[in-house]
Amino acid sequence: MSDITSSAFIREDLVAERPAPVKTTGFIGLVRTRLFNSPTNILLTIAGALLLWFTIVPSVKFLVVDAVWSGNDRTSCLAETAGFAVGACWPYIQAKLPQLIYGFYPEAERWRVNLTLVLAVVLLLPLLIPRLPAKGFNAGLFFFAFPMVAFFLLHGGGLGGFGLSWTAGLLQLFDDSIIGAGQAVLSLSKSSSIGPLLWVVGNLILLVGTAIYWLIYPLTWLRDQLQGTGQSVWTDFAITAVVVTLIAFFLGGGVRAGWRALASSIAAFVAVAIIIKLMGLDHGGLPIVQTNLWGGLLVTLVVSVTGIVTSLPIGIVLALGRRSTIPLIRIFSIAFIEFWRGVPLITVLFFATYMLPLFLPGNFTVDGLVRALIGISLFTGAYQAENVRGGLAAIPRGQGEAAAALGLSWWKMTSLIVLPQALRHVIPNLVNSFISLFKDTSLVSIVALFDLLGSLRASFSDPKWSTPSTAFTGFAFAGIIYFIFCFGMSRYSLFVEHRLNAHRRN
Repeated sequence: MSDITSSAFIREDLVAERPAPVKTTGFIGLVRTRLFNSPTNILLTIAGALLLWFTIVPSVKFLVVDAVWSGNDRTSCLAETAGFAVGACWPYIQAKLPQLIYGFYPEAERWRVNLTLVLAVVLLLPLLIPRLPAKGFNAGLFFFAFPMVAFFLLHGGGLGGFGLSWTAGLLQLFDDSIIGAGQAVLSLSKSSSIGPLLWVVGNLILLVGTAIYWLIYPLTWLRDQLQGTGQSVWTDFAITAVVVTLIAFFLGGGVRAGWRALASSIAAFVAVAIIIKLMGLDHGGLPIVQTNLWGGLLVTLVVSVTGIVTSLPIGIVLALGRRSTIPLIRIFSIAFIEFWRGVPLITVLFFATYMLPLFLPGNFTVDGLVRALIGISLFTGAYQAENVRGGLAAIPRGQGEAAAALGLSWWKMTSLIVLPQALRHVIPNLVNSFISLFKDTSLVSIVALFDLLGSLRASFSDPKWSTPSTAFTGFAFAGIIYFIFCFGMSRYSLFVEHRLNAHRRN
């Protein structure tokens, strides 16, 4: 025991102090480990700090520190009046704000724009908040009821008929175009070297047009009879409701399983009837405001929202068509996608605005804004098709094989299993296209549609606010508006992506 005690080591002096461990948490730790942990990062940090200093500081100085916040005309934003180098001229924005939001929309009718925006926000918020119930009902209101209400609120006017009259009008327009083509071919045969052949072709076309005329004659006759009554809208509405409801009932399964489709159809037509009555669409509706008076943020939102809502379904259909095993559908989808992707958007807008009317029948006109909306929707739909196709390609083939083994049809397999997973994979790409579309709406100003930037440039011509800083202030304001919308879409897409991919986080 004594040997063990004598051989034990006992330290007689204190251990020297050691330096404290390097802090890796908190702000100091973040700076040390992320910004100054290597010579390369030190140089990049210094360069980034200098870049921020030479961009953020002058911007804040121009927009806030040296800005003029009140005034009635240009003299308030001049250096001679203010006594210092003037930055942003915010009184100019205050004076031109109605023009930047509504364009040349009549002042007495601007409540319609405000009501439309309020309805859009009220219907959209329940769709964006995941925990709120009744998503299907809200989606039906936003995607089907709201567009009709928004159109008659913004444009005005009433209904001259309903489904039966619209169908008869479209068929008659189609028949008139065929007969017109036949007459054009006959007139061309008189001065052509292949006159006999053109004469035969022209008469064949006229024969087809005549046959179509007699086929649709009962429908056009019934439309003309309805137009002669005092309640043509409601009679037409009732006939359309009965026909569509019966079709939905029999397609939904008939007596065995069609009652749900029957109830849904009746509810939809009751809702449409309520809208028609509340808005007075059967008696002329609101005063008409032509689209050439629309402008500012209103046009930007109309074009972007319409393009976003319509391009995604178009892209899904084209992506599925490109993967189809039916050669005709696949070739058409590929040709459509490659054509629209190979043409610049500005060319599409010029064609839709100035050249498309040349190919339409003489008695048929399409509003300029509608033509631009159609062109933008088709153009963006082609890009969305490739995004969706990338998502479809990422789904393992076993998913479809398992669904087929369970006895699911192709439609159910695609809509319930394959497509939801594919869309989840391509959320960043889809939202990136939406953001790009929102910014590309500024191109419509080239075809005489005054969006936010178009209205802004038009306001520069007012001599009352002509100052050296007017243009910079206007573009800064427009940039802030674009940034708010684009940043909001970006952050919400990150939220949705994070929520849908929660099962992958371990």
